[in-house]
Amino acid sequence: MRLVLLGAPGAGKGTQAATLSKHFGVPHVATGDIFRAHQREGTELGLLAKSYMEKGLLVPDEITVRMLLERISQPDCARGYVLDGFPRTVSQAKALDEALGQRGESIDRAVYVRVSTEELMRRLGGRWICRQCQAPYHEVNSPPKVPGRCDRCGGELYQRSDDQPEAIEKRLAVYLSDTAPVIDYYRAQSKLVEVNSERSIEEVGKETVAALA
Repeated sequence: MRLVLLGAPGAGKGTQAATLSKHFGVPHVATGDIFRAHQREGTELGLLAKSYMEKGLLVPDEITVRMLLERISQPDCARGYVLDGFPRTVSQAKALDEALGQRGESIDRAVYVRVSTEELMRRLGGRWICRQCQAPYHEVNSPPKVPGRCDRCGGELYQRSDDQPEAIEKRLAVYLSDTAPVIDYYRAQSKLVEVNSERSIEEVGKETVAALA
């Protein structure tokens, strides 16, 4: 099963991707994780990606596509994968289709995790991340037991620069102009599955799995 997760920043793509990964027994491939791995290693691609992400901008296709194709070519992706954060533009979707077509493969389904703009602003504005283990928290929905400290490892919690109000507005504007057309791209291929993410994680997960059965 080769799946694509679509939706605005803060829609819950990562959470649902993890659920689908476990259900279908395929890797959860998040472009954010790929970017961070390159950044930790200090690669040229990693440093370039970081400069764009910190400004709340999309990383250029050339960088993203190179990283992504390298990742899904690894042995653990042979039976499929759940792509989280890619493709973000129609040009990326076409580049992915072309690359997979050369290997006799294709994306099976694209899951659109749908959330209102008001809910997205609320979710993103309260998000905090652990500096050490990257565990996510939310001021309202899932606060840490000790303010400012991670429940798992005790690491310091911080708010990413792209979760600041001005960056959030820019990220949503970029999404609407560049990423939303990808939804129509997969709808035209009859591969789109839509789920309402303004419910509990469990409810959304069950509906998504059922829709892909």
